[in-house]
Formats: sequence, structure tokens, C-alpha cells
Amino acid sequence: MIDHTTLHDDLPPTAAERWGWRYRAHCRTTEPSAFFAPDGERRGARIRRERRAKQICDGCVVTRQCRAHATEHRETHGIWGGTTETDRRRAGRAR
Repeated sequence: MIDHTTLHDDLPPTAAERWGWRYRAHCRTTEPSAFFAPDGERRGARIRRERRAKQICDGCVVTRQCRAHATEHRETHGIWGGTTETDRRRAGRAR
């Protein structure tokens, strides 16, 4: 008799298992450049890029998990969970 639970243990993890909350994020099909500043980005371009990135985050079902990840891992670059580097730094000081 075949033990089907043992067979399942040998299978590679699914994308959802590997990526967890990231698999459901709205941004997963968006170019990373929408969330991370290129070298030499000017202030006006940064403001526009950040505004567009935050719009992608708005309404995303995993915004809280994404923001928590950025806080837990002390992400110093990029838009995570609708927050900028500055937003996260300010929130950290407020705690």
C-alpha cells in the first residue's frame, strides 16, 4: 500500500507556499523600478514614482503583511506596503 502523505512530502513546494503573501501582492507583476529609485533620481521624478507605487499598493490585499515585512527586515530602500523609506524611518522613531 502506498502512503500518499509521504509522496506529497517529496513534491517541491507550490508557488503559493514559496512566496506566501507575496504571491497575492498586486505588485508581483510590476517592474521593480516602479518601487525602487534609480541612481540619480531627481526629486520630482521620485515624488511621481512614489505616488504611482503607492497607488498600486492601495487596495492590495497584503499591504499589512508587506509593511510588516519591511519593518521587520528594516528595508531601507523602496516602497513596501504603501510606505516609503522616509515613512518607515519616521514610524520607527515614533515608536
